[in-house]
Amino acid sequence: MSTEPRGDDALTEEIPSRTNSFVGEPHDVTGARLAAEEFLRDLSRSSPPSAPEYWDDILLVVTELAANAVQYAPGPFALRMRRTFDGVHVVLHDTSSTEPAPRPFDPRNGGGGIGWHLIHTLCDQVSVVSDERGKDVHVFLPW
Repeated sequence: MSTEPRGDDALTEEIPSRTNSFVGEPHDVTGARLAAEEFLRDLSRSSPPSAPEYWDDILLVVTELAANAVQYAPGPFALRMRRTFDGVHVVLHDTSSTEPAPRPFDPRNGGGGIGWHLIHTLCDQVSVVSDERGKDVHVFLPW
C-alpha cells in the first residue's frame, strides 16, 4: 500500500462557486452582471484570467443570458457560476422550457437577434437542458 500522495494537490482545492437568484425584472439583468463581476473579482484574486478579454467575455455572456431570461421566460431566474479547471461554467436557469434558437440579425432594424450568436461565438461549449419546470442554459468559457 502506497503512502505517497496521489495526484496534484491543486486539483483537490475547493473550486469556488456562487449562485444568485433574481425575480426576473428588467433591472435584474444589471444585477446578474454585477453578481458575475463580483464572482470574477473574487476568483481573480486566487486565479487571474489567462487573457484579459476573458473577463469581458464572461460578463457579456451573462448579460445576454439574463436579458434573454427576462425577455422570454416569465418569472424568476437563477445564475450559477463556478470555476472549472480550465475556465468558468455559467448556468442560467429560467422558467421557460422553450430552448433558445438563433434569430436573424439585421443591424438596420435594431430588433435584436445577436445575443444567441454571441454566446455561441464566445463560449467553448453551450448546452440546454429543459424539463417541465424550465431550462438550464450551460455555457463554458475560458479563464
